[in-house]
Amino acid sequence: MELTGDSHSPQHQEAVFRSHSGEDLEVSITVEGLILTLVEDVALGNKKEHKEHGGSLELNPTDGLVDRDSQKLNECRLPPLVSALKASAEENAASFHFPGQNRGQAAPSSLTRLIGARPFLHDLPELPELDNPFAPLPRDLFWKRKNRQLSFSGHQRHGFLLVAVHVEEAIKELETEGLKPAAVFVVSPSYHGVCSGIGAISELCHKNDIPVIVDEAHGAHFGFHDHLPASALAQAADIVVQSTHKVLCSLTQSSMLHLSSNLIHRERICRCLQMLQSSSPSYLLLASLDAATAQLSDSKGTIFNEAIELAVETRRVIKHIHGISLFDTANFPSSPAIDPLRITVGARELGLSGFEADDILCRDFGVASELVGTPSITLAFNLGTKREHASRLLSGLEYLSETSPHTNGLSAEKEANATALAPFDDFNVVLSPRDAFFARNRKVSFEDNLGKICGELICPYPPGIPVVIPGEVVTERALKYLLHVKSKGATISGAADRRK
Repeated sequence: MELTGDSHSPQHQEAVFRSHSGEDLEVSITVEGLILTLVEDVALGNKKEHKEHGGSLELNPTDGLVDRDSQKLNECRLPPLVSALKASAEENAASFHFPGQNRGQAAPSSLTRLIGARPFLHDLPELPELDNPFAPLPRDLFWKRKNRQLSFSGHQRHGFLLVAVHVEEAIKELETEGLKPAAVFVVSPSYHGVCSGIGAISELCHKNDIPVIVDEAHGAHFGFHDHLPASALAQAADIVVQSTHKVLCSLTQSSMLHLSSNLIHRERICRCLQMLQSSSPSYLLLASLDAATAQLSDSKGTIFNEAIELAVETRRVIKHIHGISLFDTANFPSSPAIDPLRITVGARELGLSGFEADDILCRDFGVASELVGTPSITLAFNLGTKREHASRLLSGLEYLSETSPHTNGLSAEKEANATALAPFDDFNVVLSPRDAFFARNRKVSFEDNLGKICGELICPYPPGIPVVIPGEVVTERALKYLLHVKSKGATISGAADRRK
């Protein structure tokens, strides 16, 4: 490129771009505005059309290259996933899902100054229009029994089995056998924002020199506001794993592992990470973690003021909408805290499942929720949630209340069936997940697997909570539950028999 004209003028310069054929094309460069006008048509070999229409590209320091005459670019055929991502990002959605930066609404300024806001706009989860690359598998697999959730990861590779029990009972039971737990693993908060008593668990375990590991994937924001629950680190947990992207504002898949313990050696953690982590890290993801941390530090203690105020106000209005139930502390009186930024609603009294209600909210009001289940919908408020988003949500819920033909709620029979199909604990694991996963198996039809040992992870999605795991005996109740949630709109992943 050659510059011509007054090189000392800060306002305007002329540039000459030479095409591959040697032809000069003169375009303007405004130095003060940092606008470089490039010629798209040169790359396309379409120089004549450029001269006739004067199309050019501008370099914006925040948004990258933007085509003034974008019609041609829009007409270009994009790869399927790129096209779907583009279309999804362009939707005017009221987003109540992860990641926490909310389509760039709360992207950390320190990183947007470097890469612009567009990467955050297109940083989206597996929304229905994008599907799931694992055909589909849930993002977070949780084993849920009686409202207890355990992270289901690594069982098949390493052969250990997690069992949902009360900590004190488990320690005493193992003591009678002359054993001691290597560690206690707790998931807190749950997907719905329900917190466990980490402080009490830590105190009990540390008296016995047992480390406490907390999966705090949904609680990276805890402790950064007076109305938020205390973080697991503040409650003396030894290792805490956080999905920073869920409610905070780093890019998807970025997370943090915190170590605060005399019971676990840092060098041992480092060796384990070296074996498990990629040798090709993404410094863009790492930088987004750094930027999200700086974002918190810049407004420590106040950054969540507006989000919490909006969530509390929304919850207060929902309580007065006829037929809409609200999940709150009354549902879990023994829980020490519930995340105020997580709102779970149900429309069972209106005769609607969570899937049916979510379909209406999404289709007619553009509300995109985080988690949908048979009885309820869970919405995640975050730093990017706007008042207009909350207004659309409330309008949608009021619409459900006013238009549902089933104003008397579910019949007693349906209510009883729904209760019977709730998460259950009458399961029988006869093989470890590892042994079952690597054992020789055979494919059977859905109807013929009753009483057999499952070799797969059978999981309705949403919500992504496994019903049957490898090594567990398939029960009639489990089969009925799978058929029930599928009839309400869930997709069953993991099953070899995909006819059902």
